[in-house]
Amino acid sequence: MEVCGCWKRLLLLSLRLLFVVPAGLPVRSQGDSQSDNKVMDNITVRQGETVYLSCSQGDVVTHTAWLNRSSILYAGEDKWSVDPRVSLVTLNRDEFTIKIENVDMSDEGLFVCAVQTSSKPRTTSVHIIVQVPPKIVNFSKDLIVNEGSNVSLMCLATGKPEPAISWRMLSPSGDGPGSDEEYLEIPSISRQRAGEYECTAVNDIATDTKTVQLVVNYPPTVLEGRDVGVTLGQRGVLQCEADAVPEADFEWYRDDRRIFNGFDGIEIENSGALSKLTFFNVSEADYGNYTCIAINKLGSANTSIVLYGELYIFLYSFYKSSVKMRYYTEKKMMHKNYVKKSFATFCICFFLRKFHFR
Repeated sequence: MEVCGCWKRLLLLSLRLLFVVPAGLPVRSQGDSQSDNKVMDNITVRQGETVYLSCSQGDVVTHTAWLNRSSILYAGEDKWSVDPRVSLVTLNRDEFTIKIENVDMSDEGLFVCAVQTSSKPRTTSVHIIVQVPPKIVNFSKDLIVNEGSNVSLMCLATGKPEPAISWRMLSPSGDGPGSDEEYLEIPSISRQRAGEYECTAVNDIATDTKTVQLVVNYPPTVLEGRDVGVTLGQRGVLQCEADAVPEADFEWYRDDRRIFNGFDGIEIENSGALSKLTFFNVSEADYGNYTCIAINKLGSANTSIVLYGELYIFLYSFYKSSVKMRYYTEKKMMHKNYVKKSFATFCICFFLRKFHFR
């Protein structure tokens, strides 16, 4: 009866010890010089792994048990815990070992092995520290904004140790804004900042990453149109190219009259940022000024293109030839003047030299 009473007191003392020491407070490896009670080194284990808890026994042990923060796990060979992850590994006169599989954060804390001998009770305690890989749990979704807007991208992560957060721009250039904070702030965003951004959460265990696509809308800008010369009866193509997000819709006009696909044998072909106005058999009536307008929900832009014929081609060629001839003529005259000036300079220098040495 006395042994049974001592055993009950030992279990009660062990439970009191568990409640006195806070569950989240690691303990140092130390020994008790006045008793056989021991505090083992902290055990650090990663979430999902298996941890083994072991304590020494002895020939004179009458009762032994493993306890966690609030309950008895094993009393000898009898399992008191209802947790299927906890099981007995070894129980003999040398050691008492149990294991906990698939360790989680809820397992972190103090564990005590209580031993009752014929002379006195003793305990062995150990603190389990559970490390958790980072996991991004709250993250911005793909975002579409207008140019000039203020943008805030969010990346929140859990883990132990607490993960470090970093942002960087992946595409198109990789030279965009970055941050070492949970929030990436981009004030008055420009179209050059559109692209894919990556958030990385890192701790001593692992790395977690997520990406978000940032689209920046802006009104069209149209490249300056190039005039096109086509002889009668030939095929002529006018091209109009626009940069815009979302992609622009194109409209073609001759003077104030809008041109539609198939009108008077004219074909309009739109492909992404490029629009083509094609004449399959150019006539005198087709020559003139055409206007291309690019439109999206944020605005519009336009350019003018001239379709001209043989007379214009001849005059333009004559003009280019005249300019070229004038260039070479002026260049030749400049060369003659340079030779004259050089000869005159030589004569003066020669005369002065002779005069000086006399």
